[in-house]
Amino acid sequence: MTQADAPWPTEIKVKDKGRTLAISFEDGARFELAAEFLRVMSPSAEVQGHSRRERKVIGGKRDVAIIGADPVGSYAVKLSFDDMHATGLYTWAYLHELGRERDARWADYLADLDSRGLSRDRAGEARAEP
Repeated sequence: MTQADAPWPTEIKVKDKGRTLAISFEDGARFELAAEFLRVMSPSAEVQGHSRRERKVIGGKRDVAIIGADPVGSYAVKLSFDDMHATGLYTWAYLHELGRERDARWADYLADLDSRGLSRDRAGEARAEP
């Protein structure tokens, strides 16, 4: 889905003391995305790298919270987290995609953590592809 095809958000709300981002779209989709999920799926180059080989698997983010959600033009929101990560721009298309694919992406993330000896509770990171 391109940004032009992405449903427009009708409501974005940080809930649960920053632990959840609730987002509703004009197509009727509504997602509640955990801050930990959003942090480890950050679209930033710091996390995603510039290629699949450079993507990082990040552990130790179970208790991360969203401390800011600032609009970026009419196409995205910049989320800031209490671990001081604030470089990812979450487009409407990317947030919709994360919501639709949450279960599969979360399972892949947990498998990546396990295969690299990382933990949701202990800080650490590794390249996604060895």
